[in-house]
Formats: sequence, structure tokens, C-alpha cells
Amino acid sequence: MSLIVQKFGGTSVADVEKIRAAARKAIRAQRQGHQVVMVVSAMGKNTDVLLDLAGQIGENPPAREMDMLLSTGEQVSVALVAMAIHELGAKAISLTGGQIGMKTDNSFSKARIQSISTERIQRLLSEGNIVVAAGFQGIDDDLNITTLGRGGSDTTAVALAAVLGADACEIYTDVDGVYTTDPRKLPEARRVEVISYDEMLELASLGAGVMHSRSIEFAKKFGVPIHVRSSFSDTEGTMIVAEPESMTQPVSGAAMTADEARVTVLGVPDVPGKSLQIFSAIAARKIAVDMVVQNVGQDGSADISFTVPRGELNATLAALDSVMKSVGAKGITHDDEVSKVSVVGMNMARQANVASRMFRALADANVNIQMITTSEIKISALVSKRQSADALRAVHEAFDLHIRPADAKNWKQIKADRSEADFETLVNRLRADALEALTLTGISLTNDQARVTLHGVPDRPGIAADMFEMIGQASIFVDMIVQGYDGEDGSTSVSLTVEKKDLAKTIEVAKTIQAKHGMRDLQSADHIAKITVSGIGLRSHTHVATLLFDRLAADNINVEMINTSELQVNAVIDATNAAKATDSLKKAFAESLM
Repeated sequence: MSLIVQKFGGTSVADVEKIRAAARKAIRAQRQGHQVVMVVSAMGKNTDVLLDLAGQIGENPPAREMDMLLSTGEQVSVALVAMAIHELGAKAISLTGGQIGMKTDNSFSKARIQSISTERIQRLLSEGNIVVAAGFQGIDDDLNITTLGRGGSDTTAVALAAVLGADACEIYTDVDGVYTTDPRKLPEARRVEVISYDEMLELASLGAGVMHSRSIEFAKKFGVPIHVRSSFSDTEGTMIVAEPESMTQPVSGAAMTADEARVTVLGVPDVPGKSLQIFSAIAARKIAVDMVVQNVGQDGSADISFTVPRGELNATLAALDSVMKSVGAKGITHDDEVSKVSVVGMNMARQANVASRMFRALADANVNIQMITTSEIKISALVSKRQSADALRAVHEAFDLHIRPADAKNWKQIKADRSEADFETLVNRLRADALEALTLTGISLTNDQARVTLHGVPDRPGIAADMFEMIGQASIFVDMIVQGYDGEDGSTSVSLTVEKKDLAKTIEVAKTIQAKHGMRDLQSADHIAKITVSGIGLRSHTHVATLLFDRLAADNINVEMINTSELQVNAVIDATNAAKATDSLKKAFAESLM
């Protein structure tokens, strides 16, 4: 008999009528021949009410007691849902996180799942029950109640679907699927029927609120198909699986992260270990760093720029102040009135001119680009916050995201990309370890690379578009693009990597660009390599980049360029050290490699 996990968010169980509607969906699925596990969040604004009560007691309540308090919201919901199922004539039993066997570590308010014991759930299902499980919570080794943090009920649902071998995980919410961008920001946004795990991971990290990235990490790791559906209609929704909606469309979605802050550490000595010092200090304060850009240095120093959530800016500056002297940097600049606009697509790496198309759209909208970072499936540009809405609209229109591709897949055509044998192997392996342990899919080396850097790039709209249109017209394939601040005069520098065989041609184009726009300097290197750490959970396991910097510093290997994404951390180094760096990283990450 097939098994379905259904997750209902807070808005889907906000009152008695909605609870009855959720109960009817579960009963209907059971009567269609499925075993059903429901995962339920706290009702409506119940969590906010509990947080307010705690705030009235005191400003700094103990984290353990907060988890004890907040977990009661889900316990109310599961009991009421089970009662509703009974009233409608079916069998149900409600279970807390501890009762479903959800074992976590003891990191209160942000616990990670270590294991799930499925015996009780499977027995109750075999007895004909609909199992109603509390999302968002578990227990640690000392039987303390723990909570999983933001998106915890999504994570619970996908984790249960993984270890139970569910045929699908249905996420019922107040929206009817995943859109090409936030429809509240852009009414012309289109609902997609299919989106890949990797695309959804990137969009979730960029603020797409439909799903939380931890739950997508679980789904990708186990090959669990996720079906995002509306609680209030029978719209078919969106399937999140291994493959994208279209094999021809280069971009599947766009996103805007509004409240960002940019920090630039100026004049960092261009020697091994300095990036490690900077990012270790920030990581020690549990600050999530995004859009990391280290460009090529001049005169023995480099500038390192990155973004953090706007609310974390003061804590970030305090962390940097503590290490500025030991790092030997010249200063820090920052701006908390910036936003990040990104495009995401699985087919991006196979199609030329995607970057220039994005940059031209921004230029035509008179939007200035302050920073650029790229990965195989994402291009992000940092822009002024006041221009962010125009920027999002421009890139959405540029890639015709409002139009359904001719080769778009229907969700009914999609099958889960996993075999029974592979699934059992993966489940058994992960049951022996922490379920949310970092899983690396590879450490790879790209040789025969070259780099071209332009310094003194004018900080005005259209420059990036012009540069990459000229490069594209020369039929040069660009891999990494990094744009960062070039000093206190407000200019920027742009570095790009190409295949070594294309270096001479790239230099000729770059000289034309330099002369046209009055850029200060042009540098190149023909003996570099890109080392890439790829995996599932890079964003939620923030130590990956720190460990990479640590290993390279220990081997006295200098990092020339950095960029990061949800799926990869990339570092450009001198090719002489490539083999040593690869071996060192494989040893450092041996336990996490699949």
C-alpha cells in the first residue's frame, strides 16, 4: 500500500472549519487506498501569542523553556485534527515529536534531527489509523523537548516521508504552488508545475517563503517528491523533484532579497589564512554570510565583500572589529540600503549569454549593479534597495518568466528519481548517522583555467551589460564572474574565469572594454584552477567555507577568488597547488562525502 505524508501549515488549521477541511483531505486520501501521515503546525498565530506571553514574563527566557512553551502549539493542533477525523468517521491518533521517535541534538530553538524511529508510526498505520504528527519538535537524549526552528514543520514532514519511504510529501499551504517570483511583488508571476530540488534550494535561500531550505535538503538527499498544494482549492500545485520544468528555458525563477547589508573589508593582506580569520570571527557569532566576493588583489592586498541580513549588520561589524588588527586590514565600509536580485535555472550552465541578458535588463531599467556573484545555476546582483522592485521586474520580463515554456512538463509526467535499492542504502546509511548531517556530493577540480580582471570599473548602470555582451559576441564561455568593491573611491573590479585556450581572445576583448570605459588596469593569469566543494546542506552547515579556508591556509595556499551558493563553495587558486588542495579537502571532508 502506498504512503503519503501531508503537511498542513498554521493558516491551513487556523480555525475549526479549516481543521475539518484538513481532516477531510486526509480521509479522502486514505479512502483512495493510501496510508496517511499528517504533519500539523500550530494554529494560525498561536506561536506569536506564545512568544508574546513569554516576552511579558521576561526579556531573556531560557531557551529550553521556550521550546517547552512553543511545542504546545502543535500539540493543540494535532489533538484537534485527530478529534475532527474521528467525528468524520475515520480512525486517527495524534503524536508529539517525542512520540513519533524524532530524536534531535540539544540545540534548543534550532535543533537538528539525528534519527527517527518509525516502528510506532508503522504499527499505527497498519492498524488503519491516520497518524497526526506534531511538526516542528522532537526530543534530545535527556528527553527534553526541542524545536527545529524556522520551517520546522516542513522539515518534519519531509524527514518522515524520507524515512518511511513515502510515495510523496504533500505540503498544504495558503498558496497554490511555487511561482516564478513572489506574486505579491510581481502580479504577473506564473505558477510552475515542476521545479527541481536545486532550483528550489536556491530560491528558498533567496527568500521564497513557500518552502524552507532544510526541508528541500532532506528531499534531495532522499529523492522525496514534494507536492506543494493549496489548502483551500484543488489546484494541482507544483511538484519539486530532481528535474526542472523545461530543458530549454535557461532561467526558471527570479527572487529579490530586500533587507541585505553589504560589508567590505578593505586592504586585506593577500596571503593565506586571512579569509579564514575574517569568516571564523563572523561564524562564531552564528551570523549567516551570503554573497561572498573576494576579488584579485593589487599591491599585495585585496578587498573582501559579503552580504549579511540587515538585522545582523551591527553584530557583524563587532565581530570584524575584534579581528581587524590581527588580520591587518586597512578598514571597513558598509551599506545597509541594498537588496539582492537573483535569477536561478538548471539550464543556465548550458546556455551562453545568460549573464549579459540579465545585466542588459538591469541597465535598461537604469539599475546600477554594485556586486556580482555567479554559480552554475544562479546569478546574483547587489543593487540599491530603492531600485530593487524595478530590478526584479526587469529580470523577470527579460527571461519571459510569465510565459509557460513550450516543452514544460506536467506534474503528472514526473516520477520520483530513486530506485528501491538505492533508497534502502541511503536510509540505512543515514540512520546510522545524524539525519541532518552534512552530505557532500563531491570535491572537484577544474584545471586549464585562466582569469582576467579589470580594475577601476565605473560604478554606473550598463557597464556589466556592455562587458559581457562584447565577451559573448566573441564566443567566449565564461565560468565564474565576481564583481566587488575596488577601494574607497567607489569604483569596482570585475574578474572572470575562462578556459585557458580562450585567454588571448579574452584579453583582446578586455582591452577594448578597458579603453572604451576608461578602466584603470587590466590583469590576467593563465595558471589557475577552480576547486569546488558541492553538497546538500551547505547553507545550514556554515562551517563548510570556514573549513575550506582552514585547510587551504594550513597548506599555505592563497585564495585568489571566492564565490558561494546554496550548492557549492568555489575557490580559485594557483594551479601549482591544485592537486595538494584537492587531496587535503578530501581528507578534511571524508566523513561527509557520499
